[in-house]
Amino acid sequence: MFVAISSQCFSNTDFAAACQHAADLGYDKIELWLNEASDHLKPSQISASPTKFFQLYRETTRLTPVALNLQEDVQLDVFQDLCKVSKMLKITQITIPAATLGTPFNEEIDRLRSRLAASNSAGIRLSLKTKSGHLTEDPQTAVELCQAVPGLGLTLDVSYYICGRYAGQGYDQVFPYVYHTHLRDTTPTQVQVPVGLGEVDYSRIISQLRRFHYNRALSVEILPELLNGQDRALELRKIRMLLETLL
Repeated sequence: MFVAISSQCFSNTDFAAACQHAADLGYDKIELWLNEASDHLKPSQISASPTKFFQLYRETTRLTPVALNLQEDVQLDVFQDLCKVSKMLKITQITIPAATLGTPFNEEIDRLRSRLAASNSAGIRLSLKTKSGHLTEDPQTAVELCQAVPGLGLTLDVSYYICGRYAGQGYDQVFPYVYHTHLRDTTPTQVQVPVGLGEVDYSRIISQLRRFHYNRALSVEILPELLNGQDRALELRKIRMLLETLL
């Protein structure tokens, strides 16, 4: 396992600035956060010219890209272009959001099968983020989605299992399906709190991941909009040092 940082930690800056901040804080691996509603990185702009983005990335930073994280669903052709970019950058992991609550299960299965076929053709793992308000907010439903679409995995964000409708019910059943992780500190009433003041048991999470031979990223995802006046640089240093100590 290794520690990485999501560029979403700097979603209020442009991507080049995010990379520089991450490097300054001692990170050497980065997850690229894509959001059409943001000026950070737009899926449509990358899709319009995958080769141009590949060249731009190489000119922008020496950080090793390890994953893509899509904030929202995109059309299949755009997703296929993102897979092409990932392959160019030697990225082997893409996270997409699960459908929102209320979406028919079979409709979601059809969507996921088409996305998985595209990612498989590029040799890239595909996973659904576990998040409140989506079908994956229930750990058991998240597992059932993976079982219904063999080869699909989960991006485990434990915050939404600690602070959410299913808080306190346990989520150990998801670990065999975890392809990626998003980490911050959390309490049962707040999705994000200062590192060390929450209830995320990083040591146990790492131990559980090791049981299933997980050897990929522990991706730090501290949300700027929830910092509430805290020092972002300090928080990002603290969680990096904590995770590296546990590894």
